[in-house]
Amino acid sequence: MANICQITGKKRMTGNNVSHSKAHTKRVFKPNLHLKKFYIQEEDKWITLKVSASAIRTISKKGITACLKEAREKGFYKG
Repeated sequence: MANICQITGKKRMTGNNVSHSKAHTKRVFKPNLHLKKFYIQEEDKWITLKVSASAIRTISKKGITACLKEAREKGFYKG
């Protein structure tokens, strides 16, 4: 599975390392992803998602069903 959050769609970004001499070399910024299990009461089952730290905060604020609905509409979650 790629480095993409299944709720927010965050993925890796590219940028530059800048040294003291101002030489630029390419680097990668990866999202803060975690494998986390969530319980869906309506379906009475557990699901495992690869989510970013900000997505975990969003899920605890809005609820897992609302977040999954939004992620399906945006095309981030296909489960």
